[in-house]
Amino acid sequence: MTDFAAILKKFSADFNAGLLGLFNFPQGSEQQVSRAMFYSLSNGGKRLRPFLVCETAGIFGVPPQKAIPVATSLEMLHTYSLIHDDLPAMDNDDLRRGKPTCHKQFDEATAILAGDGLLTYAFEILAKAPDIAPEIRLRLCSLLAERAGAFNGMIAGQMLDLQTEKSPELSSEEIIKHIEEMKTGCLIAYAVQAGAILGQASEEEYAALTNYARKIGIAFQITDDILDVVGDSVLMGKTLGKDAKQDKLTFVSLYGLEKAREKAQTLITEAKQSLQLFAPRAENLKALADFIVSRSC
Repeated sequence: MTDFAAILKKFSADFNAGLLGLFNFPQGSEQQVSRAMFYSLSNGGKRLRPFLVCETAGIFGVPPQKAIPVATSLEMLHTYSLIHDDLPAMDNDDLRRGKPTCHKQFDEATAILAGDGLLTYAFEILAKAPDIAPEIRLRLCSLLAERAGAFNGMIAGQMLDLQTEKSPELSSEEIIKHIEEMKTGCLIAYAVQAGAILGQASEEEYAALTNYARKIGIAFQITDDILDVVGDSVLMGKTLGKDAKQDKLTFVSLYGLEKAREKAQTLITEAKQSLQLFAPRAENLKALADFIVSRSC
C-alpha cells in the first residue's frame, strides 16, 4: 500500500464513521426511503470528491471540521446520481461497489425516491453548515446546483451520454470530452472549487485549482473506460464490459487502449503542473492525480 493509499483509506474510514449520525430514521413505514438513502451513501467508495474538498481547503489552512459538511453534501449528491444512473431506464446495473444496486436491494420506486432524498438532503446539509459565513454557504449552494444541473452540468452530461448511444453519428473527440467534462468533471471541479472558496483563494489560485480539477476529471473518466475493458469485476464491484455491449461512446472506443492511457497520463502531468503555485502544500493533490491513473478499481 502506498503512503497516499493509506492517507485516502484513513480519510474514507473517518468520513464514513460520521455518516450514520446524519440519519434520524422515522418510526413508520416511510423509513424505507431513508434506509435506502443510507444504504447507498454508506456503501463504500473511495470518497475522492470529499477528500478533494477537504484537502484543497486544507491548503489554505481551513480545518477539516469546517470542510466536512461541504464534502458530505457533495457525496450525497454524487450518490443520488449513482442511484439514478443504475436504474433500468439508464444503465440498468445490478451491482454497485460489490453490492446490489439500490433498486435491486429495495425496489425501483424506492430507489428513485432515495436519489431524490439525497439530492434534497445535500442542499439542507450545505445550507446549514456551521462555522461558514452565510454568503459563502450561498455561493457554495449556487455553484453546486450549477455543476449538477441540466444546462451545463452533470445532468446535461448524462443526457448527452444517453443521446450518443442512440445517435452514433455524434461520436467525436469533442463530444466525448464535452460529455465527461459535464458528467464526471463537473462534480470533481466543484470539489476543488468548494475547497478554494472555503479557503478564500485568490483569483489566480482559484484558476490554477480549477485547471487541475478539469484535467484530473477527464483522466478519471478515461481510466474508468479503460478499467471497463481490462479491469477485474471483483475489484471494481460492478459488471464490466457493458460499454462495448451497448456501443457506448468512450475514450477507449474512440482512441483504443494504448492511446487512451497516453492521454490520461498527459492530463495528469498537466494537472500536477497546475499546482506549482502551491509548492509543497499540494503534495497530496499531486499524489491523488497519480492515484487516479494507477488505480485498479
